[in-house]
Amino acid sequence: MKVLVSDTLSEEGLEILKEAGLEVIYKTGLSLDDLKREIEEVDALIVRSGTKVTREIIEASKNLKVIGRAGTGLDNVDIQSANEKGIVVMNVPGGNTLSAAEHTLALLFSLARKIPQANQSVKVGQWERKKFMGVELNGKVLGVIGLGRIGGIVAERALALKMQVIAYDPFVSPDLASKKGLELVSLDELLERADFITVHTPLTKETYHLLNREAFAKMKKGVYVINCARGGIIDERALYEAIIEGRVAGAALDVFEKEPPDKDNPLLKLENVITTPHLGASTIEAQKVVAIEIAKQVVDYLLYNIVRNAVNVPSISAEALKVIQPVLKLAEKVGILSAQITEGAIQELEITYKGELAKIDTQPVTLSLVKGLLTPFLKEDVNYVNALFRARERNIKVTEAKTEETEDFTSLISLKIRHTQGETIVEGTLFGKKEPRIVRINGFRLDALPEGHMLYIFNEDKPGVIGKIGTILGRHNLNISRMYVGQDPMKKRNVILLSLDQPPTKEALRELEEEEAVYLVKPLEL
Repeated sequence: MKVLVSDTLSEEGLEILKEAGLEVIYKTGLSLDDLKREIEEVDALIVRSGTKVTREIIEASKNLKVIGRAGTGLDNVDIQSANEKGIVVMNVPGGNTLSAAEHTLALLFSLARKIPQANQSVKVGQWERKKFMGVELNGKVLGVIGLGRIGGIVAERALALKMQVIAYDPFVSPDLASKKGLELVSLDELLERADFITVHTPLTKETYHLLNREAFAKMKKGVYVINCARGGIIDERALYEAIIEGRVAGAALDVFEKEPPDKDNPLLKLENVITTPHLGASTIEAQKVVAIEIAKQVVDYLLYNIVRNAVNVPSISAEALKVIQPVLKLAEKVGILSAQITEGAIQELEITYKGELAKIDTQPVTLSLVKGLLTPFLKEDVNYVNALFRARERNIKVTEAKTEETEDFTSLISLKIRHTQGETIVEGTLFGKKEPRIVRINGFRLDALPEGHMLYIFNEDKPGVIGKIGTILGRHNLNISRMYVGQDPMKKRNVILLSLDQPPTKEALRELEEEEAVYLVKPLEL
């Protein structure tokens, strides 16, 4: 069997592939045409961030069985196309955690003491001590946005520096933060109080341009901003304006919305902006770890059909997967939808399998549901293998129950989420044993196909409300392809799920929220 390695990989990883008897084709910097030609006959593809594994590339393959990412991020892999061709996609979550955290700290020190600028000044023959007056970190407030693995390590190290650490993460409970010695606050409070702000969240529709003009306006004057997570979390134009206006004293960026950034990107012209070329994972140790691990995973899959750290299939046999695949899809959809409509920090998941589902091995189903629940927040950092571990990291208790008794449906997945603001209950079933349907949300009965761009609306049930919702969406050129309504006649309230042809705009959401009879509007991606 053949393995194409199209990005730089440590020698240790290459040796593992060769020793397993695999034919290794090691070619980096391939053009699109060359990559399409090389991928035709290979069984596996190993990449880092340099190769863009697009639909065009995947469709050019004939024998491709697995795509391995030597690292965490999968922004460069079209997972949907891989799903359609039955190709396993796996990564190495956690392999570069320490390196990314240490790079963040390096940038933190560099910002505080203006080290790169001072270094350059001395090298051109200057000795300007007053110009590079710095600030101490001791006693300063560090605001950490995102308390995942990397953010958690940064916070831990900052506490050792005697910084006061406050954090924002809607997916972490106050108890867990308190155990780590951190103060959990709202995003607005973090922006107002922090002297230094560092972001450690995945790039999602919720975090895209999280730090925008409105966010910068709330920050205290003289704040410093660091991004070693993903380009796009910070609105670069807004950051530039905040620096020019004197609101932000300096920034350190390891990632950009476009990489490499355009030469005329105004941030590159500012002396108080420190930049590095996406070096968060670029240490000898991290690259060795991810190379060895992805090589082992690819060998295990190709030779022994063992799946580890896959983001699109659970670790079960191919035969079992064929039978249980629709149930896994349903469970993941229930999890994804539930996460997006839940307001508070999640504390407990109570999963009940009813009817025919009570008779099967539900362990992979539970993994699929928990993965779906965590995916909107953690993206590629969660998979079928580590989903329960990621839940435990966040002090989320997961319990399972089974009953062969069920009302109305032959099989049902019922998920009850206990969170800091109450409870969320979502139930789903399979129609025709293949098509996932959401049949109940918080007591409201409906029959919804959870697919694509959707809007979740909670509103007063009175004449004209649904018409107004449709009018607003039409005014913003948003077409409704399907509508599902769950009613509570006693309380005169509705839950509405709308399927749209494209994601709703911020303007459309704002206008819907301003409607007096509309209590809540949430855009969903399913």
